[in-house]
Amino acid sequence: MTGSRVVALGHYQPAKVLTNHDLAAMVDTSDEWITSRVGIRTRHIGGPDEPVDELAAHAAAKALASAGLQPSDIDLVLVATSTAIDRSPSMSARVAARLGMTAPAVMDINVVCSGFTHALATADHALRAGAATRALVIGADKMGDIVDWTDRSSCVLMGDGAGAAVVVADPPGAERPGIGPVLWGSVPGMGDAVRIEGTPPRFAQEGQSVYRWATTQLPPIARKVCEKAGLTPEDLAAVVLHQANLRIIEPVARKIGAVNAVVARDVVDSGNTSAASIPMALSKLVERGEIPSGAPVLLFGFGGNLSYAGQVISCP
Repeated sequence: MTGSRVVALGHYQPAKVLTNHDLAAMVDTSDEWITSRVGIRTRHIGGPDEPVDELAAHAAAKALASAGLQPSDIDLVLVATSTAIDRSPSMSARVAARLGMTAPAVMDINVVCSGFTHALATADHALRAGAATRALVIGADKMGDIVDWTDRSSCVLMGDGAGAAVVVADPPGAERPGIGPVLWGSVPGMGDAVRIEGTPPRFAQEGQSVYRWATTQLPPIARKVCEKAGLTPEDLAAVVLHQANLRIIEPVARKIGAVNAVVARDVVDSGNTSAASIPMALSKLVERGEIPSGAPVLLFGFGGNLSYAGQVISCP
């Protein structure tokens, strides 16, 4: 195979919406405090009867329908998540079972907030190597299950959701790969700046450390992602960063130099949904017709483990 491309997307969020005013009734905070510091106004929170694999399966079903494919057409399922409580069955196996798949390879990938872009690169590599023909790549997380709802510094950030992409081989004679080369890495010595630890697991982070790292170290790495794809930031039609915090998204996007690009700001309505944030934000932009088909889009995930992964894709 010469490469692969995303041909369809889907997203799903629980029906329950938690506003900043709702949070102000739970902890010592306010709408003004939250919006001024992180830019979030609402987030969706799943109930106890909405497990992560259900969110993921809904998003996957939507992506498959958009691609005109049946679940049986997929032979590789990758789910990026950090909120799978059980070790086995894996989240990917549970999603495959929900969708009625017959014999796909299934694999979970836990790189927290940069999980989706890692999973997308893994699917691209599998298709290039001939190890798969069609892949379903999903980012899904229920951050509401692991956040401390009494900690105003973290509970205001988080939301639940899932996003999915169908990935297939590039057609013969494609001008450029539909999924560009990945650039990925991490800062292991600072990995404990974002943590999901304990029993039951709880989310915690060193917010200032993460903010400084993201806003100073990541823009030049994102520009190198464009270089690897043979593009300049000015060529980009859209930039979809991990939806961590509007105060991170806006300065990072500006420093990348993508002056002609639509910048995803789904964090305002959805909060930080970890591995779900990039595919969910991209799916919404495509659904609203804000990115032309075939246009170059930078996807760049970052966060937990102080890891990052990015690639430029052709918009489906």
